[in-house]
Amino acid sequence: MKDILRILGTWKFWKELIIMTGGMAIAAASVYYFLMPSKLVVGSITGLSIVIGNLLSAAGIGIKVSQVIVIINAILLILAWLLIGKEFGAKTVYTALILGPLIDMWEKILPIETLLEPGATSLMNDPWFDLICFVLILSASQTILFHINASTGGLDILAKIVNKYLHFDIGTSVSIAGVVICCTAFAINPFRLVVIGIIGTWINGITLDYFTASLNRRKRVCIISKDYDQIRRFIIEKLGRSCSLYEVTGGYTLEKSMEIQVLLTQNEFSDLMAYIRNNDLHSFITAGNVSEVYGLWNPKGRI
Repeated sequence: MKDILRILGTWKFWKELIIMTGGMAIAAASVYYFLMPSKLVVGSITGLSIVIGNLLSAAGIGIKVSQVIVIINAILLILAWLLIGKEFGAKTVYTALILGPLIDMWEKILPIETLLEPGATSLMNDPWFDLICFVLILSASQTILFHINASTGGLDILAKIVNKYLHFDIGTSVSIAGVVICCTAFAINPFRLVVIGIIGTWINGITLDYFTASLNRRKRVCIISKDYDQIRRFIIEKLGRSCSLYEVTGGYTLEKSMEIQVLLTQNEFSDLMAYIRNNDLHSFITAGNVSEVYGLWNPKGRI
């Protein structure tokens, strides 16, 4: 109980709770306004729920898609807790269980019927435009949640399991799990819509990998300078980062010098370059993008 109270009293907990709620509200909007009206079954638990909901309705069993989502997610959450970890599982419990209610929230706040043009069957009135809008919005939501070790639930749980145990990129994992689910759409949709759903799943995986790489991108900066100690102190004391020092030999002059290597965010890299320019520190600098960082590199202030 003390541990729970301690966690509840931290800013990190409440910040991540707000992020998870906002991310899921975005995901729910993409489902309600673009996926459900078009009846597209993109590889997701929501898509599977649409299939099951339509089949049950045809059989005379009245159940809402949002209710089917909750039931399937409840099963998958047990897998998340057991196979991925308690933190991921606990966060996904929250995000998965609020998806259905948030879809209902959008339905009450701004019903889709009020946005449809006369004669239109979906918001964009074209399955391809509905697909593009859904994928872009959902991928942004997934990226935000994966960044704080959470997910939108459902397919993301399956993708995270594939990512953890088979070591595929998260976008590839989403695509693999999604294509399998897409095939269930043959039960309610014509071949054309199923193919659109499979293409959408593939685009979702590519977009997710792109957003994830962009969000995690860091600058690997290499600096050769006689003023290396002054630069080193700025990196450590002002930017709150550590760095590595290497002795190098110039190939032309054979002079010995020191090289600094450091990983920085884009803003920190801009601050470093401004410092070097403003202090007229003669340096040779190269920088490249790094999309993933493991090990001891931590958020600012936690070296």
